[in-house]
Parts: sequence; structure tokens; C-alpha cells
Amino acid sequence: MNIAIIFAGGSGVRMGAGMPKQFLEINGKPIIIHTLDNFQNSPAIDKIYIACKADYMETLKNLTNRFAITKVAKIVEGGVTGQDSIFHALKAAYNENPKDSIVLIHDGVRPFVSEEVIEKNIESVKKYGSAITCTAFFETPILSKDGHQVEEMPLKKETFTAQAPQSFYLGEIVSAHEEMRKINPEYIDIADSCNLYKNLGKQVYIVQGNRGNIKVTTPEDFYVLRALLQYKENEQILGLK
Repeated sequence: MNIAIIFAGGSGVRMGAGMPKQFLEINGKPIIIHTLDNFQNSPAIDKIYIACKADYMETLKNLTNRFAITKVAKIVEGGVTGQDSIFHALKAAYNENPKDSIVLIHDGVRPFVSEEVIEKNIESVKKYGSAITCTAFFETPILSKDGHQVEEMPLKKETFTAQAPQSFYLGEIVSAHEEMRKINPEYIDIADSCNLYKNLGKQVYIVQGNRGNIKVTTPEDFYVLRALLQYKENEQILGLK
């Protein structure tokens, strides 16, 4: 069983949109539906579980019905933090599926994940037990604790940008969350699943992502996504892909 775990609990504060950014529309569809389409249309994915803000759960349910996202097994209420919300969705999947199922944890506002990346995540979990989607870091990386002084400049060839999906065996990632919740119940300084795994001394393996798989966080990201979707639509119309 291959299961997509989608976090759709963001508030959209940085977007300044007055609503969670995942519900903003581009080309007639909310961003969250563009994201879900990728997993709905992937033959490798069997089920989808979504963690959503309580006030928008009914809205999301109606949207998944309207746009025929039939693989959604359950929409659960999000938690206090992003990782808490992901844990809620993972537990829902854990209670209903084999523990050796593979879960692909993905942002609801990262709507350009490719089928190839989905498949590579699954293969990496089968081979190594984990996967984190990454792209090469193209700018010059700088480390600074105070934001003023340059403390270190890692080699560009050794740095990557973490994306999603981040993928694991269901039973193992649930156990990792339960272990972390005992020592750090508020997930302080835990940015994502890879971060959580590494903080517990576990190994995570990299799979190459696609650079267009951006996370919509700011208004600038919204305009980039709109351009990418228009480009994709033009390709389909012209029969280039």
C-alpha cells in the first residue's frame, strides 16, 4: 500500500490573502486540488489522507467531491503545529492500513510534484527505508547564526534544498513521531520529517526532485506557480508533452 499524507493546515499569513493559501484558486482550481491531482492521477498511489484546519474541513471535503479526488480515505483535523498535524494524519492511516505501507508526506501547497518523483520516493523507501526529495543548491550557501556575520560557507556541491515528498514506512515514521513527542512534544526546531528523523539519529536518503516543485509561501510564489501552470497547459494544448 502506498499512501499520500497531505498537510493542508497552513494559515496563509505570509500570503496576506485572508484565507489559507491552499484554498487560493489558480486556473479555476484551488492550490490544494492541483496538489491532490498529482496523487489522484498517480497509479502508484492507493490512498490519500489529509490534515486540514478545522474551520476548512467541510470546504475541503466538498472540493474533493467536486473535483473527483476519489482516493481520499480521510480528512482529519490538524494540530497545533505542522508536525502535529502530520502526526494526526499518520495516525489515521496507521489505524486503517498495514504498518509496512509506504507513506509519502507532502505539502498541500506544493502542487508541481512529478510522477517520476513520486515513483523515486517509493523505490527509495523500498531500498533504503526512507526518502527526502531534494534539488541541488544553485546559489552560494552561507551560514550565519545572527543574520549579520558570515560564519561558514559550505561547498555548493555539498548542499541541497529539501522539498517534499518525504517518505517512510508507515509504522517506522509513526514510531519516530511518538518517540519525538516524548522528548519534544511541541516539535520545537523540527522543520520537517527529515529533520525529525535525523534528530533521532536515523538515516534519510536523498532522491532528486524537480525544481518546479515549489512550495507556495509568498505572493511571489503564487505568481511563479501561475506561470508554471500556464506553461504546462500550453504544452498540453500544443501536444508537446
